[in-house]
Formats: sequence, structure tokens, C-alpha cells
Amino acid sequence: MELDFSDFFKKYERLVAEVDKAFGQVQAQHGECINCGEGCSDCCHAMFDLSLIEALYLNRKFNTTFEGQRRSELLDRADKADRRGYKIKREAFHLSREGARTSEILEAIAKARVRCPLLGADDKCELYDARPITCRLYGIPTSIGGKAHTCGKAGFKEGVQYPTVQIEKLQDRLAILSDEFVRSLRTKYSRLAETYVPVSMALMNKYDSEYLGILGDEEWEKIEKVKATMAGATRSTAPASAPGGVAAQTFDGEGQARPAACTSCDEKQGSDACSTCGTLNWELGGKE
Repeated sequence: MELDFSDFFKKYERLVAEVDKAFGQVQAQHGECINCGEGCSDCCHAMFDLSLIEALYLNRKFNTTFEGQRRSELLDRADKADRRGYKIKREAFHLSREGARTSEILEAIAKARVRCPLLGADDKCELYDARPITCRLYGIPTSIGGKAHTCGKAGFKEGVQYPTVQIEKLQDRLAILSDEFVRSLRTKYSRLAETYVPVSMALMNKYDSEYLGILGDEEWEKIEKVKATMAGATRSTAPASAPGGVAAQTFDGEGQARPAACTSCDEKQGSDACSTCGTLNWELGGKE
């Protein structure tokens, strides 16, 4: 029986809609700088990994879109891409062991380039409507670790201020959504939300009960009893928190303090209208 992830997919699709809106805002203001077009596949050779929720979503769309010989052909391409990617990561690991700087390692990975298994012979995406967030943002300025990046084929000029999407904040939201999804499962893998895979592996994986570590009623009840026992032990030995202090963390993160509400402005927390927690920063290279 196919597992139902629809509630979480809807939340992911809402985030995708925000990302597409951000791209549209930049395009409306600086369309002359964006050179994305049909048949341009420069971004389809970049190496990146997907969060759990993205991988699940892409996998489901792939399996409901393709079947038979066509599906087998795409899986074969995914296998070849995965082998190529693994080899590149091994080479990067050896560079790190030899003392190479992070910037040098990232540059080597960028130069290696791996063709996405979903890139067709006509240089068009085979699953364009379900493409990951990284793909949707390619072509406009993005910020990673405070450093601005953009497509080499784009017309954005260095030293000029442009709307810039902050990648870390988007990745944080994906991580939170993945964690929320895992907490909804009766899974034995407490760190499942930390699983990141390339597009190739997301297509090949079978996200069934076995992969997700879903337990039966009896096994789950045993774990819940252990958690309850450990939580009780923590409460009996931990000192009382001072007013406004952080709650003691118990087994599997239960009791962990929730993030405080945003008080920097009157905007909704996470809104792009908020200069503090929005994902769209309207100043290229601006301070966060």
C-alpha cells in the first residue's frame, strides 16, 4: 500500500510557490539580466543534494509520471549519474585529507559537473514542473554564507545591488518540514530527517515502510514506554528552569524549547517582508 504524504507535500508546494514568486519578482525588475531559456541546461550539471521532503516529493512525481521502458531508461541514467557523483565526492574527500581548502574543494566539484538524469536529449527537463528548489532559483542572485552567487551566463554585474535569495534560510525551512514529517511517523530512525541525497538517488530509492523504518504497534508501544521512562527520569533529576529559561531536553528532543516569536517587526515570522527572517534579501551581499 502506498504511503500517504499528501499533507506534507502540500506544505512543500506552498514553499515552492514562494520560491517561484521570488524568482518572478527578480525577473520583473531585472529581466534583462536573466538569460534562462528553453534548451539552456547549464544548471542541469550542478551537484547538489535534496532534503528528505524534496526527495520524497520528486520520487513520488517520478513514479506517477513514468512507467515501463521509459522509467527503466531514466533509472539507468540515474544509476550512471550516481556512480559519477560518488566518484567525484571520493576525490573531494581525498583533497580534504591532503589539506586542500574548502574553496578549492568546492571549485573542483563545480568543475566536475554531472549531467542530471532528468535532463533529456533535447536539453529539457523530463520532470520540469516537479523540479527541486535549487533548480528553480538558478539564474538569479543567491547568497550562501554571506557570499553572493549567480549563473555565469546571467547579466548581473558585480558591485551592483540586486534582489538576492538567502539559500540558508530556505534550507532551514526544508529541514524543519522534513523534521516535522519524520515526527509524524512511527519510525525507528530518529535522525531520518537528516538524510540528504542527490537527485539520482531520490529517483532510485524506494521510500516504503522499510526504508522509513516504520514500526508496528507492538514495537512502537515499547519505544513509547522507554521514552516516557527516560522523560520522567530527566524531569526528576534536572534543575528547575529559571523564568524564561530553556526547557530540559529529553529523549529524542522532546521538551526542547520552541523558537521565540519574531519581535523585530510587525510582519509574520518568516515573511519575505521582514528584513530579519525573510528569505528574500533585497541587497546583494547585504548584512543579515
